[in-house]
Amino acid sequence: MNYHRIFSKFYEIAAQKMCLDCRDFIEKGSKILDLGCGSGIVAKTFQDFFGAEILGADIEDSRTLPIPFKIIDGNSLPFENLSFDVVLISYVLHHSRDPEALLKEAKRVSEKIIIYEDLPEGILSRLRCNFHQASYNLFFQKQKLLHNLTAPQKLFHNFKTQKEWEELFKKLGLKIIAKKKVSLWVDWLDPVQRILFVLESI
Repeated sequence: MNYHRIFSKFYEIAAQKMCLDCRDFIEKGSKILDLGCGSGIVAKTFQDFFGAEILGADIEDSRTLPIPFKIIDGNSLPFENLSFDVVLISYVLHHSRDPEALLKEAKRVSEKIIIYEDLPEGILSRLRCNFHQASYNLFFQKQKLLHNLTAPQKLFHNFKTQKEWEELFKKLGLKIIAKKKVSLWVDWLDPVQRILFVLESI
């Protein structure tokens, strides 16, 4: 059963909202890397909205849409320095064992990084993040580690608070040029807090 297909309409609506969030930070015709692209729905929506040259990258091919795609190992990116105008990292960093290393690579291949993340802030949001991690591993990745398919199998997550993310960005020499809490049309059903960061290299 392909859960990406089951929830595709939800992803499409969310991706359209994300494009509106990002329209002040992405120029038409930009070259965008969707890092951890999953189904490719977000990448395809950004491609159409911005007239972008899009490339999806992930550790396995879970595409339900035929976007340009590259398999990566999850630890390093097989691209030249500053190959992209924008790296989009949409609700992916919390699945990475080493988000710091992934951000370093994103910084290497682009001067601008756009990040969407769930925040484990408040009891309900924290519980939702824990539930999300368990269900994602069960249904989407079938217990495969997202960063390294040859590593021992176990569940993990790297959800961070807004303050923790901001401290990590500062450590890596990434300047926050914009940030805002974001919402989806199903937020009345989902208590998680979400945030958008737009970063540039210092």
